[in-house]
Amino acid sequence: MRTAIVIPVFNEARWVAQSVRRVIAVHNQQSASDIHIIDDGSTDGTLDILTDLAKQHGVTLHCHPRNIGKGAAIRTGINAALAGGAPIILIHDADLEYDPADHADVLAPIRDGRADAVIGSRFIGQTHRVLYYWHSVANSVITTLCNMVTNINLTDVECCTKAFKREVLETIELKENRFGIEIELVAKICKVKLSDESGTSSSRRARIYEVAVSYAGRTYSEGKKINWKDGVAALWCILKYA
Repeated sequence: MRTAIVIPVFNEARWVAQSVRRVIAVHNQQSASDIHIIDDGSTDGTLDILTDLAKQHGVTLHCHPRNIGKGAAIRTGINAALAGGAPIILIHDADLEYDPADHADVLAPIRDGRADAVIGSRFIGQTHRVLYYWHSVANSVITTLCNMVTNINLTDVECCTKAFKREVLETIELKENRFGIEIELVAKICKVKLSDESGTSSSRRARIYEVAVSYAGRTYSEGKKINWKDGVAALWCILKYA
C-alpha cells in the first residue's frame, strides 16, 4: 500500500541532508513511497540543500515564500499527498530526533487493517536520549489533559511521528500554523466517523493505535525550536478543539 511521507522543514541546514537521505534509504527499500518535503521559508541555506536533494533523488519539494509554521507546512504536505492519491500519509520531522527505521512498525497497524491512525510514542519501550526534565513534565501534563478531553489513553500526544489513512485526513480541516498541529490532529481524529467496512450504512469511530518509536532528542544548541510558549499554545489548543 503506497505511502506518502510528509517532512516539514525550517532552518535545518546542519541536519537536513542526512535526515532526508535516511528517509529515502528506508523507503526506497520498500519501493512504495512518495516523499513530500516542505521548506517553510528557511533562511539558512536549507532550501538550496533541499533543491539539490530533490534533483538527485526525485523527491517532491514544496516551498513557502516565508516562514508560517510547522502546522502550515504539514497542511501543505498533507494536501499534496491527498491530491496525489496516497492511501496512507505519514508525518516525519526533518531533524535527526526521529528514526525512519521505525516507520515500518508505525505503518503496520494501518497496512494490516487494524488501524485508521497511528500515533508514535517515545515513552513505551524504545530507546530515547535522556534530556530535559521539565520538558517531560510538560509533555505529561499536556498528554493527560488531551486524553481527558478526548477520552483516549495516549502516552505521548506530542510525538511528531504520526500516520493516517487518507479517509481520516479527508474528513478533517486543519488550521493550526505552529506546533499546536500535534494537538489539533489528535483532537480531530478522535471525532472522525468512518463508514463501516461491512457494507452497511452505519459508521464507526476512527481506530487509533499507538506504536513505540525511538527518540534522539536534541538540545537548543543543536537546533531545538519548541519553547514554553508552544506549551502554553498546546494547552489552549486542548481547550479549543475539545
